[in-house]
Amino acid sequence: MEAYAKALLWAIPGFLILVIIEILYGHFKKNQTYTLMDTLASLSSGISNIIKDSLGLAAVLISYPFLVKYLAIIELPKTIWVYLIAFVCIDFASYWSHRLNHKINIFWNQHIIHHSSEEFNLACALRQSISNIITFNAIFLIPAAFLGVAPEVINVLSPLHLFGQFWYHTRHIGKLGVIEYILVTPSQHRVHHAINPIYIDKNLAAIFSIWDRIFGTFQEELDSELPVYGTLKPVRSWNPIWINFTHLWGLIKDAWYTKNLSDKLKVWFMPTGWRPKDVSDRFPRKLVANVEQQSKYNPVHPLFNKAWVLFQFIATTLLLFLLLANFETLYPMQRLLIGLIIMFSIFGYTAIMDGHNWGIAFNVFLQFIGLTLLIGTPIGTHFIKTAPVLFWTAMTYFLITLFSMIPLTSVKKVQQKTSLNADL
Repeated sequence: MEAYAKALLWAIPGFLILVIIEILYGHFKKNQTYTLMDTLASLSSGISNIIKDSLGLAAVLISYPFLVKYLAIIELPKTIWVYLIAFVCIDFASYWSHRLNHKINIFWNQHIIHHSSEEFNLACALRQSISNIITFNAIFLIPAAFLGVAPEVINVLSPLHLFGQFWYHTRHIGKLGVIEYILVTPSQHRVHHAINPIYIDKNLAAIFSIWDRIFGTFQEELDSELPVYGTLKPVRSWNPIWINFTHLWGLIKDAWYTKNLSDKLKVWFMPTGWRPKDVSDRFPRKLVANVEQQSKYNPVHPLFNKAWVLFQFIATTLLLFLLLANFETLYPMQRLLIGLIIMFSIFGYTAIMDGHNWGIAFNVFLQFIGLTLLIGTPIGTHFIKTAPVLFWTAMTYFLITLFSMIPLTSVKKVQQKTSLNADL
């Protein structure tokens, strides 16, 4: 985990710089593909995913080293060819894991966050899951295990494979000629993120587009069909914590309310979107019927609310950097404490973004809890010795947040005021 934390100290600034470049490019080209709140939701989702991964908050049912130990027929030496073969195996595994996420109800829950944005830009690439807390994706690496590809090779290439999927989340790059037949491109991935009926569940490959062509899931982007982004059941939220579990909560409710015992089990493993008939009749869900008429989620916010949320994002990003920079010197409980502070902070300020009436009270409560943990517990006070900059940054963040919430306005009050002015 220490090596992963160090790698992120370089990767995160790189991603943020590229996002800023795309924002500036869109501004000067008068073709902006970003909105403030959606962008903050995407970046905050990336932070939550980093916290989950760096703290190791997941259980592995089947590990790749286990598969290699019991399935390897030969053992390939660590040459450049092994790395190339391993990369192809990782991409093959990614295709099938991705396809499973799209096709089966329970697995869609761990992927919905990536499709939840109604925009499409580089920031959307950072909408990664925290709900995949039980992993078994190594099962798709059986071909690599048969060839005896060393786990170290897979460990080196897996982050590179993931980072290689970042660049094609953009609307500013058109079709790329012959490259379209080899690699996944922005045009192909725009199709993948679209909810137009012709585009649903298409272009599932990660790096090599050949998998989609072989297995029948390829769809070209059509000039006559402009992609509309999001999910067929819009999440209507900018809170990445909630989005990560919204589909799971729906499955739990369906399993609880259905009277058919077999449906209580089937609902988890049926195709994505399937619901027991008695439950769907009793509790219908509104899906997007006409993508052309779909309106984007966009609660009204006064300028101060936007500035306050932006400060929250910057502060939590700074806390994340300090956590990663001090990762080796912190005890596991200290890492967990700072990680939870960041996660709850994200939940708190995105609740303000969503306009919940309880959002302000929740954030006030959160600041008092944070101050108490840092000052009144041995774990907190020990930060002064092990990571003083992190400690005082967190203290400053809590205090500024606490007093800066006084001018915050309930979004519902703003909407009521806007509606009243419109009536007048």
